[in-house]
Amino acid sequence: VQLQASGGGLVQAGGSLRLSCAASGRSFSAYDMGWFRQAPGKGREQVAVIGRRIRYVDSVKGRFTISRDNAENTVYLQMNSLKPEDTAVYYCAASPYYGSSYGDAWKYDYWGQGTLVTVSS
Repeated sequence: VQLQASGGGLVQAGGSLRLSCAASGRSFSAYDMGWFRQAPGKGREQVAVIGRRIRYVDSVKGRFTISRDNAENTVYLQMNSLKPEDTAVYYCAASPYYGSSYGDAWKYDYWGQGTLVTVSS
């Protein structure tokens, strides 16, 4: 599976962005798809996952929405009400641990190249 993330950019606080992650390869629907982020000087954090369940980190609940289109082999992250603390490089990733990958980065076998989201105050 190869992943290509896109959609990052510069946005003012309160604005919105939609990240996309296009996957190539077979059996896309059998994978948990996750979004992670890494802010400058900080560790990697899982933001959301979609598979058997949808889960979010508390800091983005009510603002971010993860979705997927299995026919198009694409996963999305709609980010609304963006805050400066959302500034990070965002990565999409795929895990064969369907339904049980959330919070365990080691369970993700495939990673996209990252897309930078910068939120100005």
